[in-house]
Amino acid sequence: MPEPKVRKFLSVVEEVMHEGGPVAETPLKRGAILAVIENPYAGKYHEDISAFMKDLEPLGLEMANRLIAALGGDKDDIQGYGKGAIVGQAGELEHGALWHAPGGYAMRAALGDAKAIVPSTKKVGGPGTRLDVPVAHVNASYVRSHFDAMEVGIPDAPRANEIVLSLVMTTGARIHARVGGLKADDVKGEDGLR
Repeated sequence: MPEPKVRKFLSVVEEVMHEGGPVAETPLKRGAILAVIENPYAGKYHEDISAFMKDLEPLGLEMANRLIAALGGDKDDIQGYGKGAIVGQAGELEHGALWHAPGGYAMRAALGDAKAIVPSTKKVGGPGTRLDVPVAHVNASYVRSHFDAMEVGIPDAPRANEIVLSLVMTTGARIHARVGGLKADDVKGEDGLR
């Protein structure tokens, strides 16, 4: 397959000062980067689509590095991550699943030693479709304070023959997180769970 054909990128960073309680000492940053690419499988069923995952790896790595830069440039500040895809209506849900391995690989490679599985979601929709991308701690999936999500989307994408690929990263726990469970400071980081 040829390399992915990108129509556009969108990056967004939000800084959360509070969620109705006291102002946080350090604001939480949530950032997303989205790439709108041509779907090479749109319009017709293809039995073998898995080779495109390898083709997506360089794009994923570029997106991960751009997102780290947008969040301040220090990969050590990143504590949470997630990924997702929105497939245009001439495609199928499985085309969004092509992003699972390259999106996760990209963030792990860019961050250096992230151990937790990268949570993910996908759907089929038209231009303007929104997607809630789940977020979890980068080294331990059981850190409740970092269970989060970021809504992403682009007004004019995906067109029927496109896929919107997304990566999300955060710099910490939800503001005012206080529901117990494993604390980020207690993570052992041995198995990606605790």
